[in-house]
Amino acid sequence: MNASPNKPSSPCTKVCVIEEASGLCIGCGRSRDEIASWGALPEGRRRAIIAGLPARLRAVRLPSAEASAG
Repeated sequence: MNASPNKPSSPCTKVCVIEEASGLCIGCGRSRDEIASWGALPEGRRRAIIAGLPARLRAVRLPSAEASAG
C-alpha cells in the first residue's frame, strides 16, 4: 500500500486486469466501482477496503492472493 501526506493510500499493483467472473482486479482485488471512485473516497473508507482485499482475493482465488500469501 502506498500513502504519503499528499497522496491517498492505494493498493494498486499496476496489474490492472478485471477478472470477468468476479468483477475484481487481479492485481489489487478492487471492483470497477471502487477503482473508479477511489480518489473521492475518504481515507478511512480506503483503508477499510484495503484491509479486506487479501480475504477478498483469497475467496475468489485470484493470483495476487496466492502471491501475498507468501
